[in-house]
Amino acid sequence: MSTTRPTGAPADTRTRPWHGIMVATALPLRDDLSVDYDAYAEHVARLIADGCDGVVPNGSLGEYQTLTDDERARVVRTAVDAAGDGARVMPGVAAYGSAESRRWAEQAAELGCGSVLLLPPNAYRADDAAVRAHYSEVAKAGVPVVAYNNPYDTKVDLTPELLARIHADGSIVAVKEFSGDVRRAYELAELAPELDLLVGADDVLLELALAGAAGWIAGYPNALPGACAALYRAAVAQDLDLALPLYRALHPLLRWDSKTEFVQAIKLSMDIAGRPGGPTRPPRAPLTEEQAALVRAATEKALAEGMDRIAD
Repeated sequence: MSTTRPTGAPADTRTRPWHGIMVATALPLRDDLSVDYDAYAEHVARLIADGCDGVVPNGSLGEYQTLTDDERARVVRTAVDAAGDGARVMPGVAAYGSAESRRWAEQAAELGCGSVLLLPPNAYRADDAAVRAHYSEVAKAGVPVVAYNNPYDTKVDLTPELLARIHADGSIVAVKEFSGDVRRAYELAELAPELDLLVGADDVLLELALAGAAGWIAGYPNALPGACAALYRAAVAQDLDLALPLYRALHPLLRWDSKTEFVQAIKLSMDIAGRPGGPTRPPRAPLTEEQAALVRAATEKALAEGMDRIAD
């Protein structure tokens, strides 16, 4: 029996640059909450060197909602320059208006980015027709669009049926699936076999990789890229002897990616691991003492077990 999503296949990062490990990059901030672009450039370059396939700037982990237009544009330019190849960069282009999202997608196209990541309309609970029109408008920028299904934050659920229709419209090439419902992988493969499924939540990586995901838009590689890259490669190759122990060891951290405080948690882990994280901009507040203790203990345990030294 043939399949359109062979697990274990190498990432097709040339013709489909949204494949593989695309790190949703955290944005290093100084103590005064200004953006440290030099640290960000170093972070992007280091992620690529450590085995990640590309980066996703201006996502929620990158605190795009708190950035000025100038900051947001400069972040993308910095990522493209640091990655050394625009195809490795998938900027987040979410905005309240479809026209604004299209303008961000046009900037990405001008810089040679390989794809963009787009949430559905999130200013209100949009119906299916509005969602389809939104993706159609942004697709006119001419750069491949990856849909982002995050029904918890947007209150709009990109169900497999709706995604299949948007894909049939020619508006999207893939979906970052963050619902946590791994059953959707199989339904989506039936309804839209040519639509690429990308892991959207770190704590269901193994399950969705085994279900045929073509990539991972990832959070925790910001702090532990080598170990996370090794985990992903083993998972898509269905090498459970390697993947399962790594998954169990990393899961106390990976599950923070699905919590409200994921930005603060990942940045704290980055700081502990010697990578630039820093504070978050309001309204994101620092972790509570209890939360910080949990993240610190899990991160230090992972480092003590050599998770920062595992190479892909």
